[in-house]
Amino acid sequence: MDLPVTFVERMQRLLGAEYPAFEQALQGTPPVSIRINSAKITIPEGLPPVPWTTTGYYLPERPLFTLDPMIHAGAYYVQEASSMFLEQALRQAVDLDRPLQVLDLCGAPGGKSTHLASLLSPDSLLVSNEVIRSRASILAENIAKWGSGNVLVTSNDPRDFGKLPEFFDLMVVDAPCSGEGMFRKDAQAVQEWSEENVKLCAQRQQRILMDVWEALRPGGILVYSTCTWNEAENEQNIAWLAEQQDAEPIKLQLDPTWGIVPTQQQGVEGYRFYPHKVQGEGFFMAVVRKAGVAADSYESGGRKKKYKLTIAGKKERALVENWVQDPERFEWVQYGEVISAIPAPIFEAADQVYQKLYVVYAGTEVAEVKGKKLKPMHGLAMSQYLNKKAFQTVDLNLEEALRFLRKEDISLGSSGSDWVLMLYKGLPLGWAKQVGNRINNYYPKEWRIRMELPAEIGEELFSLGRYLV
Repeated sequence: MDLPVTFVERMQRLLGAEYPAFEQALQGTPPVSIRINSAKITIPEGLPPVPWTTTGYYLPERPLFTLDPMIHAGAYYVQEASSMFLEQALRQAVDLDRPLQVLDLCGAPGGKSTHLASLLSPDSLLVSNEVIRSRASILAENIAKWGSGNVLVTSNDPRDFGKLPEFFDLMVVDAPCSGEGMFRKDAQAVQEWSEENVKLCAQRQQRILMDVWEALRPGGILVYSTCTWNEAENEQNIAWLAEQQDAEPIKLQLDPTWGIVPTQQQGVEGYRFYPHKVQGEGFFMAVVRKAGVAADSYESGGRKKKYKLTIAGKKERALVENWVQDPERFEWVQYGEVISAIPAPIFEAADQVYQKLYVVYAGTEVAEVKGKKLKPMHGLAMSQYLNKKAFQTVDLNLEEALRFLRKEDISLGSSGSDWVLMLYKGLPLGWAKQVGNRINNYYPKEWRIRMELPAEIGEELFSLGRYLV
């Protein structure tokens, strides 16, 4: 690839004698990494781990992920390895055992949000935001597939979070950036790069940080990251934040074998990922703490009398509560015809979010009420709390699973008139309704596989099943 001249000159100054190795790495093949959903599958066997996370693994090659039913079941997420360093920031700077209120401000398509959902306690609330509505829909899809049930997906501008002052214990801001760290993976990023765009990105990042700062509690943690290498978008922005606001830098402990490069500028600690030093793409992260001590926010102080969320009636709840495990841990809410389950410990905080922001998806959508009939929702099939014993299930082979995911009608070789939970390797894929000796496929139309299936379908085309213990 032909790198921009001014970019090359800056990186030569920054890296010195290491620059040739850096440039050679940019010409190489990007590594492929995934992060598994340990609530749904076991640890893979024989795959090299991403060293700074407990659930990340490298694959020997890039398979046809679209044609692996396990990814559609939320069993794993394809994520760039460097960005999984978020786990270290949380484990070292945050008490993950306590219930937290967390914001992932720039959440789409869902890599960091699903990672957060796996790391946080079940009694924590994660608000995953994406300002662009079309991308928010993709984010909601990936959150639903992950199935943790304690996430609200919102679609709001950063300034809207000022309506929730001192609400969040932790914020993750993976800021839109000039994308230098993606040059190896995305040729378009090289074409779109310019010094002017770097300046515009840095200014936008400052606006984003100032817009959301008020919503962070005193003593709260902000994790800031980009996929770029220039100092204007990285160290200089965090130094600027520390100067504008009372932000205290947090130093993380690194294993020298990881190859991550620590930096310091104006007292601010930063962490850089270079492709000639780590098995991952370009990345930067810094962690700061907001000065002060917050009042204990976990004492309810008595329930409010008025909620925006509508509690489902006892009759409706009785119809669906055996569809989930541990139904008593949920508040059951109804929006229109849809009944959803929201973990009781986060209900009041979730209601506050509903009152102030635009919510796209919340908790677990369990059922749609149609008169006296109930239709199970796809979110229930994806939920980590689904009670599979409450439904008839059918295990599909690979070809059947792919045809189901393409929203084709497939034969079960039996007859009946009930909802059927379709499985692949024991993982729920979605619902079908048996009508006599045929079925109606209720897989979400907008999620279906559009790729044509190969003439011969064999397990060797697909990625993860062979690695599971």
